Amino acid sequence: MDNLLHAPVSRLRREFEGLDFHPGHLPWARRVSEGDRDAQRELAEAVRACHRLTVEPYWHRGRSELVALSTRFANLVLEGGIDLLLRSICAPLVRWRPPVLEAPYPRRVEVHLQGRGLIITPTVFSKHPVSFLWDPLDTAQPPRLTVPALRRPLTGTGPAEADGSAAWNLESLLGRTRAAALHVTAEGCTTKELARRLNVTAAAASQHATVLRNTDLITTSRRGGSVLHLITPLGLALLQTGALTEQ
Repeated sequence: MDNLLHAPVSRLRREFEGLDFHPGHLPWARRVSEGDRDAQRELAEAVRACHRLTVEPYWHRGRSELVALSTRFANLVLEGGIDLLLRSICAPLVRWRPPVLEAPYPRRVEVHLQGRGLIITPTVFSKHPVSFLWDPLDTAQPPRLTVPALRRPLTGTGPAEADGSAAWNLESLLGRTRAAALHVTAEGCTTKELARRLNVTAAAASQHATVLRNTDLITTSRRGGSVLHLITPLGLALLQTGALTEQ
């Protein structure tokens, strides 16, 4: 809200140019874009009210999903660097062909980063599977690639209830415990953590991890005195298809 209330008038005008307003709202929209403080405060209060109704009730779960995805991205970088991370993001919608990253956009356009970098932004409310956002008039800011953090919408329905048949199919393929193990590795885990999450012995957890690794669904690497298990792009694709939820 502070950013909105302190945005330069030139930025507000640019933001409002591409929006279609109801004729009855045009005078108010014009006041906002011209920097009228009362109109801007009305907009801020409307956004707050919208947040209370549409975001706040779901934010706890949304935040959990964001943290889990950020952890997985960090582990992918540790495992295989930026190359593995970019190859794992939303394929086939996003394709990494070094040094070019191809992403959906309404028209064909080439964006040269020129040292600005690229911000990868997990989202929980976007209706698009992936989006590329950039401001051609602001060459100082890095573009953003938004990727979904959710496998299904944020609703009051439990994930297992939302797609129980898909979860059952994945469990039938891998077995219930091994399917749960695949889900746990999406966040990255040690053998000890895997055993605790599955409520099995360390030896059993190691055996499940070995089977998943031998079928290229996870990778295993040493981190100091521990062994880190991390899901592969193939394992993630299987997980998303099966819509498995945490046990």
